[in-house]
Amino acid sequence: MKDQNSGSFTEGAGSTQAAYIDNADVANFINGQVVASSGQRRQDVFNPSTGQVARQVILSNAQDVDAAVASAKAASQAWADTAPIRRARIMNQFLRLMNENADTLAAMITAEHGKVFTDAQGEVARGIDIIEFACGIPSLLKGDYTEQVANGIDNWTMRQPLGVVAGITPFNFPCMVPCWMFPVAIAAGNSFILKPSERDPSVSILLAQLFKQAGLPDGIFNVVQGDKVVVDRLLEHPDVAALSFVGSTPIAQYIYERGAHFGKRVQALGGAKNHMIIMPDADIERTVDALVGAAYGSAGERCMAISVAVLVGDVGKKIIPLLEQRTRALKIKDGMNLGAEMGPVVTKDALARIENYIASGVEQGAELLVDGRGYKVDGHENGYYIGGTLFDKVSPDMTIYKEEIFGPVLVCVHVNHLGAAVDLVNRHEFGNGVSCFTSDGHTAREFARRIQVGMVGVNVPIPVPMSWHGFGGWKRSLFGDMHSYGEEGVRFYTRQKSIMQRWPENISKGNEFIMPTM
Repeated sequence: MKDQNSGSFTEGAGSTQAAYIDNADVANFINGQVVASSGQRRQDVFNPSTGQVARQVILSNAQDVDAAVASAKAASQAWADTAPIRRARIMNQFLRLMNENADTLAAMITAEHGKVFTDAQGEVARGIDIIEFACGIPSLLKGDYTEQVANGIDNWTMRQPLGVVAGITPFNFPCMVPCWMFPVAIAAGNSFILKPSERDPSVSILLAQLFKQAGLPDGIFNVVQGDKVVVDRLLEHPDVAALSFVGSTPIAQYIYERGAHFGKRVQALGGAKNHMIIMPDADIERTVDALVGAAYGSAGERCMAISVAVLVGDVGKKIIPLLEQRTRALKIKDGMNLGAEMGPVVTKDALARIENYIASGVEQGAELLVDGRGYKVDGHENGYYIGGTLFDKVSPDMTIYKEEIFGPVLVCVHVNHLGAAVDLVNRHEFGNGVSCFTSDGHTAREFARRIQVGMVGVNVPIPVPMSWHGFGGWKRSLFGDMHSYGEEGVRFYTRQKSIMQRWPENISKGNEFIMPTM
């Protein structure tokens, strides 16, 4: 990494302020260049650990979107005509640069998001997994061929890119979630426009610069910073063929409906309320280890975080005391401190929202075992810190059970048997991720078969699929027909064309008024 005096970053010790001190405004990346927005609106980007403004992001307007789309469209045909193996070679160079700059990216994430440095390293690593998958795109773009489907007629299919596509990504994974989208889309022959979160936008520019350094032609990968103005223009623009989105359910539904109105292909991943069902025969120590990490890792700001523990039978008597002890003992520090287990949440508004949920749980009668409100870290008194919070005796009608809190708040619900646990999960409006901890194979099998959730773990607390499988939930956690990345991602960013061919020697004379069935 660079040192503090030469530009931006330092190795993974010390504070996030030391890790990223470049105060330059965050601008757009269009047609291979960093360019300022023509808009006048700005938004502060904070260091969550100190509560101080680190830099500003210039919020784009519709004209900036139009410029990015024009650049992407102008470059798209030549890129689509480039042999898949040549596109894959550029992707391989990008993969190399991502590995070389992984710690720099992680430090940038910690500086603007707040998650601990080791967790940010893990985020970058999972993004790199998708890039590795995209390097193998040629084998996934093959079509099918059938000879002699009718008299002298052969039939084959091919997959072709859509053209200009876009991605709208959330603050909680500023590197990994964009990597769910643009490597697959670009390797498949599309040009791509990324609209990152305005809360932690800097990583997006480094991603674009590294891709250009890898040899990607100008215009194929563009970044437009902004807010709803940019989102709405991308939805409306006639030259944008498809949009991918990850964020809250209300916005996912809005994007899905608006995109459909304008005739676009849309993949919109929404909110979550992930449950962990804990059976009486579970290994208690290992289960508590898994649950604490899944609930409080990244301060609960993960769409796959476990936020509900479903305690079956009398297992709560064993689990609750250990959970309370471990929650109180969480090491909450600045994210660049390598001893930290949890850092701050992303913004002051997020902190206030989480504390309001805690107050709501108390008002509605849940038992607050550990209260994280008012947590302070020495030397970072103005940071957006909150301690791990634990509720017991929560019922399904309570707000803290029904809604996604997106913070380090774990709620415990008690049920009598597996069937009641499965029914509880299946009744929830979200169906993103779920886990079951048990020592019984039959229980595990019944759970996996009956649960109505898109991503399922058995003794795995956060069952995020690997890059060649694909990510996506059910119910109101996903709007659209295809999951993210993997082979479903390839299908999303391409469309099938079927070709039937016959040559003159096999064509009989005279008009044909029937389907070619012989």
